[in-house]
Amino acid sequence: MDTLFVDKHYHLVVECKQGSKKACFELYKLYAKAMLNVAFRIVGNVAEAEDVIQESFLDAFKRIHDFRQETTFGLWLKQIVVSRSINLLRKRKVELVELGDDADNLADEEQYDDQETHYKVAQIKEAMNELPEGYKQVISLYLIEGYDHEEIGQILNITENTSRTQFLRAKRKLSEILSRKGITQ
Repeated sequence: MDTLFVDKHYHLVVECKQGSKKACFELYKLYAKAMLNVAFRIVGNVAEAEDVIQESFLDAFKRIHDFRQETTFGLWLKQIVVSRSINLLRKRKVELVELGDDADNLADEEQYDDQETHYKVAQIKEAMNELPEGYKQVISLYLIEGYDHEEIGQILNITENTSRTQFLRAKRKLSEILSRKGITQ
């Protein structure tokens, strides 16, 4: 028997399912900023990230009756955002995940106070841009977004084993790039 995951915003989801526009707006206010950060880290453009989250929320609210609360609403919505972001990238056929200076939540703000850390983060971002697209997708989803290999497999329509392999190869390649540039890890 499936157990329902009791989300702290369960009541808003229930009201939203019953057609409450106010509940939908409350869910939007609760999750919009976090979802914008997710989309931005993937598409690398604020305007496109805003479009992605708008489409994602519309999609989520249209499909709210499909949400079975086996996980949190936030995780379910995040999967929609990531999927739409990746679809956008596939449409425009560009490199995935250019981490801009505006990206939130990449490291503690205290770390950014250190000049050396600033420099290393910029070098790692630059090195990540040299990775092949498949490597960048997997390493970004795993390290930055926090997905596990099973979830990455579902998102990218690859096997869990392929995700693990791509991740290991991406780490090795990133390490090579950083070593070539004389950056210690």
